[in-house]
Amino acid sequence: MSQKTVFVIGAGASKEVNLPIGSELKKSIRDILTFTGENFYGGPGTGDEIIANAFQARSRDYQSLVEASVEICKAMPQSLSIDNFLDVRSDNKSIIFCGKLAIVRTILQAEAQSHLFGENIDFDQIENTWFNSFFQQLTENCKPKDLKERMKSIALIIFNYDRCIEHYLYHALKNYYSLSSEETISLLRYLDIFHPYGVVGSLPWQTSDNSIQYGGTPQPRQLIELSQQIKTFTEGTDESSSEIKSIRSYIKSSCRLVFLGFAFHPLNMELLSPTSSSTTPIRERKYIYATCKDISLNDQDHITNDLKERLRINKINEELVTIEMRAYTCAELFKSYKRGLSFVTKIPY
Repeated sequence: MSQKTVFVIGAGASKEVNLPIGSELKKSIRDILTFTGENFYGGPGTGDEIIANAFQARSRDYQSLVEASVEICKAMPQSLSIDNFLDVRSDNKSIIFCGKLAIVRTILQAEAQSHLFGENIDFDQIENTWFNSFFQQLTENCKPKDLKERMKSIALIIFNYDRCIEHYLYHALKNYYSLSSEETISLLRYLDIFHPYGVVGSLPWQTSDNSIQYGGTPQPRQLIELSQQIKTFTEGTDESSSEIKSIRSYIKSSCRLVFLGFAFHPLNMELLSPTSSSTTPIRERKYIYATCKDISLNDQDHITNDLKERLRINKINEELVTIEMRAYTCAELFKSYKRGLSFVTKIPY
């Protein structure tokens, strides 16, 4: 587990391939949950038909689901994010159910509109994104026989519900090294990937259980099944049913910690590394790189201090830690720190 490069990935990272950030996701969720009466009875109307049919499949909860949809729609302009809203309303099962349905449906629709959609990705279209830069770093001086060890040196902690990175890496590796599907799948098993809040379903090449194509359109009952993989903050931090212990261990032991498109919301920071005096102070060299596009200088200072507190960086060990926080996009970060993020250049200790 030691000496891994750990990437913490937020919505801003997927934005580079046309996935929504939190404010856009809230609007999309409000749109698909704004129903007219006709929609619920099979006629024309607003709102999403597949979600309406999923409500019908749960007829015993029908009225409470209608009311929950209205509550979600009214609250979206006020809420920091759909995740934040579901956390504070976690006592209402109907709101949680509707919110999770809307998340899955919205993200799958967004995948279908992304630059990665399809089985033949147009790599020219994403040449200037961080996806391409990351892949170049990942494969630099790396022959097929060396890929296994390169994969084992990385961990990805993805706070998004989408499957952009998994979908991209599968097709990028196949294309670049002319690998078979079986060879590619075998390699990707060595890459540790965590989705603390769940994901909108496995990709078909990952597993046959609860899987759906990237950007696929689910049937109503399938949508209900897929929504059960989405987690609220409380569920994501439940040590008995989540991967939170492994996530925190990777954060603590990483030699490089890279935040991409991550907004540093307090709930997510607590998930990664709780503020606790029991946390062991850093004793080894650590490099932290972070994008902070559209984050004010004042908030950057607060985030830096929060990181130091959570990782127990103080006057005794601060010389061991380098923090590079810049108002960059993810692509710009890779461009500016090409050597610092390299898997070939030896990390100075």
